[in-house]
Amino acid sequence: MKNLKITVNGVSYDVQVEEVDGAAQTSTAAPAPVAAPKAAPKKTASAGKGEPVTSPMPGTILNVPVKEGQAVKAGDVLVVLEAMKMENEIKAAKDGTILSVAVSKGESVDTGALLVTIG
Repeated sequence: MKNLKITVNGVSYDVQVEEVDGAAQTSTAAPAPVAAPKAAPKKTASAGKGEPVTSPMPGTILNVPVKEGQAVKAGDVLVVLEAMKMENEIKAAKDGTILSVAVSKGESVDTGALLVTIG
């Protein structure tokens, strides 16, 4: 029997795994008393200068090919977001200048999270 620690959505669980006749069986114990990691403040669309570009779905940022101050045209790729094992290109809806970039490569985002602001 193996004892494993598995973390799901920031909650750690102690799990015992036993192999019986070649098939793995699991049993779970109560969640281990582990301090939850401090979540970074969520960046959401806010009123202000420029037009916010938000995430249409939860996922992981694979690439941010734009920088603050960069001029973009409608249709230019602003962020590449991986969701459900697919790469989704988030594109500019209008011409403008990138006023701010709110995400970085490897970051996880929720639906509605602010990605960039175009002015």
